[in-house]
Amino acid sequence: MTVVEDDLSLVFSALADPTRRAILARLAEGEATVHQLAEPFAMSQQAVSKHLKVLERARLISRTRTAQARPCVLETERLDAAVDWIARHRQLWADRHDRLARHLAALRAAEGTGRAEGTTR
Repeated sequence: MTVVEDDLSLVFSALADPTRRAILARLAEGEATVHQLAEPFAMSQQAVSKHLKVLERARLISRTRTAQARPCVLETERLDAAVDWIARHRQLWADRHDRLARHLAALRAAEGTGRAEGTTR
């Protein structure tokens, strides 16, 4: 089986982990080093670095160079693309739900008048 890793799949995969979501929330406040990002977690800087690599691969963060430090920066473009995808599909699902609700209401109304499809007398 071939696994296709498109941009959106990488983003959703990265967002699936609560630690990575917490890292992104922290970076929404401003850039931070690996050490700063590791502080609130009960894990090593190495473990946080692995999470950062996943976020980098999904292009949700980037690393800059400031002297010897390499602070991480949130990149919102990929998040915006995921939000757009969710919004489009939310509307599609809402439309389908509305059509189903109308259909069920019509069936209930037809049953109430004795004209439901497929009924025999």
